[in-house]
Amino acid sequence: MDDEEFRSLAHRLADEAGESAAYRALLATEDDEELARVLVERERPLWAREIAAFRLGCAGDRRAFEPLVLLLNHRDPERCVSAAHALTRLADPRTPRAAAALATNPLRTAYALHPVRLLTALRAPESAPALIETLSGLLTPDEPHWRIALACVEGLGSLGDPAARPVLEAALPRPRLAEAAREALGRLPGA
Repeated sequence: MDDEEFRSLAHRLADEAGESAAYRALLATEDDEELARVLVERERPLWAREIAAFRLGCAGDRRAFEPLVLLLNHRDPERCVSAAHALTRLADPRTPRAAAALATNPLRTAYALHPVRLLTALRAPESAPALIETLSGLLTPDEPHWRIALACVEGLGSLGDPAARPVLEAALPRPRLAEAAREALGRLPGA
């Protein structure tokens, strides 16, 4: 497991958990079955489920997939970061499709930043089409979710998919996206 990411998660959740005995025990356990039980037991607090899902995901245990996808779509950005990290380590073949569904859901655009970044990191067949679709919906005047649009532009530049050219060209007139769009276009084949 990535010790730095785990320390960051533990530090962030310490206040929420109240540094309780249950918190300390969950951090210390090496029993994957115990961690898996935390994911399904009733009345478990969110901090406990997050620790269990993160640890199982980083260990490659696919029982963590659904809880991690739920955390990836959480309103708390720090939970999304931890979930994306664990999903990357989990390497479950369902992850790209789940991240694409979250990124392209117009009702959840405000929470799409981490699914977009995860899609870029995964470099899966679903990645570029999802980023193109998401960015296409964010190119309206006065779009409040410009940071998500910027992450899409940067992701498309990183992925280098030539199918992104039209949407990247459409992003050029947007002041907050123009520089990144020019850079992304320069990274496409045949540029």
